[in-house]
This record gives sequence, structure tokens and C-alpha cells, in this order.
Amino acid sequence: MVDPAQIKCNYSKVQELLPETLAEVRQVLSEEGMKSFVEGIELLCMMGRGAEPVLVYMEEAAEVARHAGEAMVYPVARTAYQISRSPNAEAIVPFLQTIASVARRLEEKKLLEGYLETVLELVEKTSISIHGSHATMASPALIPFLEIAPRLLGELNIGGLRRWMAYGIQQHSHHPDHLAEYFRLDSPDSRAVMQRERSGTLLVDVERLLELYQLALWGIDERVYPYSRMLDERSDPRPYYDDEGIFLPDVHDDLDENGITGLEHYLASLAHMAGHRRWTAPVFADNRSPMQRIAIETFEDSRIEYLLMQEYPGLRQLFLALHPIPVEDECDEARASCVRHRLTMLSRAILDPDHGYRNPDILEFVEKFHELMGRGDTTTMDVEILGIQFMARTRHASDSQSHVWFKDTEISYRDDNRNLWQFYELDDDEDFHVEPTELEEAEPDDTLPPRHYPEWDYVTQTYRPDWTSVFETLHPAGDPEFIDGLLRKHDRLAKQIKRMLDLLKPQNYVRVRYQEEGSELDLDIAIRSLIDYKSGHDPDPRINVSHRHNDRNIAVTLLLDLSESLNQQVGSEGQTILELEQEAVSLLAWAIEQLGDNFAIAGFHSNTRHEVRYYHIKGFSEQFNLDVKGRLAAMGAGWSTRMGAAMRHAGHYLSHQKADKKLLLVLTDGEPSDVDVRDERHLIEDARMAVRELDQEDIYSYCINLDQRADDYVSDIFGTHYSIIDNIERLPEKLPKLFLALTK
Repeated sequence: MVDPAQIKCNYSKVQELLPETLAEVRQVLSEEGMKSFVEGIELLCMMGRGAEPVLVYMEEAAEVARHAGEAMVYPVARTAYQISRSPNAEAIVPFLQTIASVARRLEEKKLLEGYLETVLELVEKTSISIHGSHATMASPALIPFLEIAPRLLGELNIGGLRRWMAYGIQQHSHHPDHLAEYFRLDSPDSRAVMQRERSGTLLVDVERLLELYQLALWGIDERVYPYSRMLDERSDPRPYYDDEGIFLPDVHDDLDENGITGLEHYLASLAHMAGHRRWTAPVFADNRSPMQRIAIETFEDSRIEYLLMQEYPGLRQLFLALHPIPVEDECDEARASCVRHRLTMLSRAILDPDHGYRNPDILEFVEKFHELMGRGDTTTMDVEILGIQFMARTRHASDSQSHVWFKDTEISYRDDNRNLWQFYELDDDEDFHVEPTELEEAEPDDTLPPRHYPEWDYVTQTYRPDWTSVFETLHPAGDPEFIDGLLRKHDRLAKQIKRMLDLLKPQNYVRVRYQEEGSELDLDIAIRSLIDYKSGHDPDPRINVSHRHNDRNIAVTLLLDLSESLNQQVGSEGQTILELEQEAVSLLAWAIEQLGDNFAIAGFHSNTRHEVRYYHIKGFSEQFNLDVKGRLAAMGAGWSTRMGAAMRHAGHYLSHQKADKKLLLVLTDGEPSDVDVRDERHLIEDARMAVRELDQEDIYSYCINLDQRADDYVSDIFGTHYSIIDNIERLPEKLPKLFLALTK
């Protein structure tokens, strides 16, 4: 077993984190792999470039081992060391920060070795020599290349990547600015060479043919535009159409195993979207859960293809060749979310009479679908009901797991169904209510349509537009007497807080003495000046008093994390974190009410990016009355913590308050997480970006964290603007005092 004290590294931060890092990495690496990992750390420490490269390597090495094998752990460190021996020291950290993403793309030791060779070749051939034969200036291409390498490898194999790189070096090595532009994919020839190196059928080569096809068969006269699956900001870039035209991938591989060419793939997509244009009527999405929407989309896609095949029977063979064939029972409900697998089986069974599936639910709904289609004159609303019924019948507890089964579930020729859904478009001050149908699953009754927010993707360094859906509602009410009882319980603490409040309460005016001009005479100073004058001394002319306002012009939003972890019991009395949070928030609300500050209270939790729930507990215009106490009394905990989306929504309301200072106070017991996110850093980085966005709007964000391990992540999000309360039982005492200290 590796002893951290024996590792040769003089950086204090590295030594501090070594025990915890070794414990985590040991779960992935064998003893031989651990030896290589330690050797990599020592090599990077010996490099003498500071602690940051070593810390990044410690964080990313295990992920490299998971995807490319532990034999690649040391070569990664050796490559970073070799980069350090050139003038490209600034590229070491970008190289290490992206190496795990590259390993995820390549998934093989030999391929990752090829990538490391490519990086060193780029270092050698693009570093600039001014005097003599040795390079004396850093490569202008290296850092841009490292930043986009994960995306490039999503489109090119390693051979295509090397040819793309070689062309750029050959054509632009004499001009540093052009070289950097090429390796950022900003130049036309860079994008053109990338397209050339991709195998398959390019849309640009068949664009005119496709436009003629859709005009002849469907009467649609619209332009076809390409989009790059590598550069598209959507996480799942599928074909789509809108008012500007029809958008298809810029390249399709020739699927030899199915006998389908790239051109035929394009034709299938155009036919499918033409069917939607002719037969799909938009339906409202506001009162449909994410699971229901996926099921409704599957039934509607199947209805469209059924109608298409009635008109052009030859399309059946094309759709069958492109439609995946999921293996029944291959997805284990106990270990993964099988929603996609289940719905793809259903879609295949509707399309293929010889599907061979035995699942009784799938067989029943395939029969219902064909009965419906046999009646003729079907509508989107008919299959909407089928989708809701199917999810209600087949829903499993595991459907909300973060581990989703994706194998054989991508139906690549179908569009993203953006035109199937419509949302209520109301002003912020408007309100509406939609009565749930009998088939509606039990969910909170939303009184506003969802508000969509972007989410930051730290891997690609871009925003995912309209990625999260925030549903806001007024929190249900309970018994307000429960909160009054909590306040009586902490009567002694309330008296202490009251004494602090008396010192902070704003006064309308404050007297400012020693003024040459003012609204009234300061008699003490005036008499002293008169005496000085009579005795022959120069009198003090500052004999007046003026006044200035001393109001606390502050607006505060208290944002409460209401995730499932709050149900944990703590302390000797067996209280849950949620119960302690209720006591603390009640005292804080009472204290802020005494001060007269403008404040609001809200809670949030999430169930995937499609369903971030935001509960209004107290509005800015409300007093701390029985209604607010009733909502506090009814607070419950469940689901996950998508913090960035909730902070952006809270900031939306806080930004409209007229105040000199605006404070967003976040109370949480853990790091941001959600069931649909595998990368632990993703939501941390998104929350960090949300803090930056709020700071640009002059909103000060501060976190009160109840997690004893919060040091690992909270500073990444809030910088120095946080406090950790290790003893959770003291939360009712510490929360109000901390607020008063922040705003005094």
C-alpha cells in the first residue's frame, strides 16, 4: 500500500490532498497502476511548474484509466513533462484538463498513445524558432488544439485528426496568427479539411438533390441547411425544422452493415419531417412530465411513419433498416433506467410485425395503436392519451436513476420533435391554471409555465441553450401554529437576536456634526467658537449640524435546498436536517421582519434537467404572516439539487428589486447533483458560472453549507463567500447571527 508520506513532492497543497486522492484512485487502479500513478505525481512535481499541473493530474488520472486502461496513467504524466521541456509550459494544464475527455472519446490504449504522439508532434513542429535551430517561443496552435481536441475526436478518427493537423502545419506554419486560427477551427480551410477527413456522404454534395426530392414527393419548397454534430450546442443534436428551413447533419456515414447509404439516411429524415409537417398538430407540454413527453413523442413518431408507409410502402424497408433493434430483457431494471430501451422496443414493435417481443405491456399497446390507426382520421391528441397510459402502466422506480440505458435506443433519422410541443406564453405577472386530466400522474399543480435556462458545459466551454426547465409554484400550506411553537422553543435565543437587531435597526436620519453649512446650529461648538473669538483666537467655522439618511436599502432572497438528503437524522434528539432548517429559517424570517428588510424565501429541488421545482414560500411583498408560516410548516424534502438553475431563477426575481444591495443566500447540505448527470463536476461548474452571472447583475451570492466535506467543492462555486456549519444542531442559533453579520 502506498504511503503518502513517502511520495516525493514538496507542494503543500499536493501533500494535503494526497491521502484522500490515493483512497479514491485505489478503487480504480491495481497495485501496479498505483505505482505508475505515484511515479506520475513525482515526475510532475519534479517538473517544477507549480502545484496546479500536479493537482489536475491527480484529478483526471483515474478517469483516463477507466477508459484507456491504467497503463496510460504514467504516459500522460510523461507527455506533460515533455511539454514542459519546450517553451509551451502554459499548455500543460490545458493538456491535463482535457485528457480525460479525450480518453472517453478514444476508449483504447493504442488510440490514446496515438493522440499523445500527435500532441508532441504538434509541439515540435509549431513551436517558433527565432535565433538558431531550437524553439524559443511557444506554439500558437497548441493550446487552441488541446481545447477543441475532445470535440474533434467526436467527428474524426485519430488518422483523420493527424491528416487535418498536418495540413494546417504545412499551410500555415509560417504565419502564427493563421496557424492559431486554423487550430481553433475559425478558418474556412480548417473546417473544409475537417469535412474532407470525415467518412460518409457530405450534405453539401447532395443538398440540391434532397431539395428536389422533398419538392417532388411532399410539395415542400424549403432550403436544406447543414449543422455540425461536433459544433452544435445541443447535447443531442438531431435533425429539425423551423421557420428558417430544414436542418440536417453535415455528414452521414454509409451504413454498410444495413446496406443503407448516407443519402438514404438523409431521405429517411426528410420523409419523417415531411410527415410531421402534414399530420402533427402541436399540443401543450406544460402539464406533461418529462417521462410522459418521451412516450408521447414515441407514439407520435410511430403514427407519422405508419401514415407515411400507407402512402409510400417502400419507406417501410428504409425505416426498418435504420431503426435499432433493442434486445428484450437486456436492460436490467434494477441497475439502470430502462425508459429509452422500453420505448424503443415499443417503436420497433409498431414498425415491424415480426418483432418477436414477448413483453405483455408492449404487445397490448402495439395492438391498441393499430386499432386506433385502423379507425382512420387519427390526431396527435389520440396518441397523446396512449403515451400517458403507457407510462402509467410501465413506470418503474428505477426510471429516475442517473444510469440510463442507451444501447440500441438512438433512432437517428427522427427529428427532435421541437414542433410537437407548445408552451403557454404569459407575462411574469399573469397567471393561469390548467385542470389535470384523469390520466395525469400525481405531480405538483403548476401555476406558471416552465421558464427555461441555459446550463454551462465546462468540457466544451459553451452554454447548453434552454437546457433546464424550472417549474415554479406556491408552496402548499400547513399549520402555522407549528412555526409559532418553534419560535417559542427558541425564546431565549430570540431575545439575544433582538439585542443585536436594536443595534442594526435603521434610523431615518443621522446627525453629522462639524459642518460649515447645515440645517441647524450646534450650540456646543458655536459657544466654543464664540469664546475663541472673544479671546482673540481664530474661531472654528464648523458650527452647524447636517443630517443624512441611514436606511438599510437591501433585498434578500433565502434559497433553500429541499433535496432528499434533508431527511437524514442528526444529533442526539433524532431531528432531521429539514426540521432544524425549519427552526433556523423561522428565526431568520422573524429577525429580518424586525429589521424591515425586503426579503423572500424560496425552496428548490430537481428531478432531471426537465423538472426543476421552485417553490415560493414568502414573496417580497408579503409579511411574515400566518400564510408564510403555514408554507414553512409544510416544507418537505425529496429529489436532487440542480443548484445553478434554481439560482438563476432566484436571481431573475431578485434583479427586479429596487435596492442598493441584493443578497442571494443559499442554504444547502451538499454539492449540486442530479440523477441525469454522470460527471460530478458538471453541475458544480454550472453553479459556479451561475454565481458569476449573478455577480455581473450586482447580486451578491453567499452559501451556508451544512456538509462537513463541503471544503472539497464549495469554494469552487462561491469562492470565499461561504460558511460551513459543522455542528448542524446549532443551525437555529448560527443562521440568524450569520445573516446579521453579513448585512450589518
